[in-house]
Amino acid sequence: MEAKIQFIEGLDEKVLPDVRLTRSKDGSTGTATFRFKNPNLLDKSTVKEGEITGMYLIDEEGVLETRDVNARFINGKPEAIESIYIMKNPETWDRFMRFMERYSEANGLVFTKAN
Repeated sequence: MEAKIQFIEGLDEKVLPDVRLTRSKDGSTGTATFRFKNPNLLDKSTVKEGEITGMYLIDEEGVLETRDVNARFINGKPEAIESIYIMKNPETWDRFMRFMERYSEANGLVFTKAN
């Protein structure tokens, strides 16, 4: 199974996100902020597919999910979706990183470490 992201069950998000990671100094917690610019879920044709109930990170190990999903509007039109996934322990961090490795491989993404 290829790693994918969904906001509406059964509808894969085709736009690749900008993902920013932060981690506590002791490594016990972390946050991933996803920003999708003009995602296909904002397309008028997806309205009939259902409601956005969260962000679902799906791979061969299962599903990671967050309900923290917000739309960014410019001049009254939705332009971006921002979602935050919180990792509350080292095991969740490791699981998230395994998902990101698979998602990156499937979509040709690269990791760039902050200075």
